[in-house]
Amino acid sequence: MKILNDEHFSEYQEYPEVTAKAPCRFHMVGEHSWFFKDKTLSFAADIPVYVAVSKRDDSVLKFYFVQAGEHKKANVTSVKYKKEDRWANAVKAVFYGYVSGGFDIGGFNLTVYSPVLPSAGFGITTAIKVATAIALRKLFNLNCSDPQLLQVLERGNKRFLQINNYISDNYSCLFSKKGNLIVTDHNKNSWDYIPFNFEGKKIIIVDTHVPRFTVWNEEVLFEPSNALLLGDLKESKASAYGGWRYITDVTDINEGLSMVSELTKHRLLSVMREHNDIQDAVDGINKGDFFKFARSINHSHESMRDYYEASCPEIDWILKRVSELEPNLDTLRNPVSCGRITGKGFGRCLYAVIRESDVEKFKEKLRDFEKIFAFKCDMYEVEPSDGAKLLND
Repeated sequence: MKILNDEHFSEYQEYPEVTAKAPCRFHMVGEHSWFFKDKTLSFAADIPVYVAVSKRDDSVLKFYFVQAGEHKKANVTSVKYKKEDRWANAVKAVFYGYVSGGFDIGGFNLTVYSPVLPSAGFGITTAIKVATAIALRKLFNLNCSDPQLLQVLERGNKRFLQINNYISDNYSCLFSKKGNLIVTDHNKNSWDYIPFNFEGKKIIIVDTHVPRFTVWNEEVLFEPSNALLLGDLKESKASAYGGWRYITDVTDINEGLSMVSELTKHRLLSVMREHNDIQDAVDGINKGDFFKFARSINHSHESMRDYYEASCPEIDWILKRVSELEPNLDTLRNPVSCGRITGKGFGRCLYAVIRESDVEKFKEKLRDFEKIFAFKCDMYEVEPSDGAKLLND
């Protein structure tokens, strides 16, 4: 990528020795259910994040983010987390993940080039980490397999950044394949490819720029006792994707969740619905049944809105307009479009799967949104992308 090479040269007076790219991503369903060992359906999008690196002959680490216009610096002997370093902490986490695992890394210059900033929430920070990880592996000729690289990312997340390590983020960024979605099974620590090809459809992601908000602390749901309750509500089912589903009998569910508060019950019900929605979405994709796929996505958003309480009026307004692109009562059962809020926690982004012929109508609805709510949206048309790779090989 010429512009990346030129930016690296302009910053460091040398061309990069290694360049890499990794896709951004969003989770279609299931990003909140990792703790309960369920599944996550993810979409690696063809909006790449690029990283360029070159060795230094000292122990200095220098980082430059082109679009942010920011310069950061550290030293191999004193790499510390600093809140003000923001995106650079992702690079430092990868460095820490390597050296804490016994890998030898010296000083380097690094340039990040991304058309979307990390604040958008489309997995840009994960893409920076993954692209950095494979670039440094090549630059320093590290004997590091892919499973070891996943451990590098985990150490960086848990020990350096002190955040959860979401394997669905890492898998979708590293191992995604063009034309496919990726399903992470958190129980087996594995992933699977789901070919995604609905004729005449466009996938659009939207950053609404609505301020992120938290109406409740999501972490309070992640208790072992809650995981045990949900474990008792699982049943083997050979015909279901993955071999099991949550039970659907209302009486049995109410009895199983009778020991928790009503609010916790609603949120656990949302987790149960999410897993079953993933299975229905996968079944719809495999059978080429867009109606079933779309119903599961719309149903998942309803869960996020009504049970998990993760949505907001602004995002709900846009998704209501998505459902109105075809003003036909039958679309409730056989929807020609679908959409959902996306992002861990309580985000500001959404995605929609609509007909190609409706793209201009959707853009018009977004312009109406901007007039009504006074937030300027960023919209991207995307397709499923390959995972991270080196550009020099």
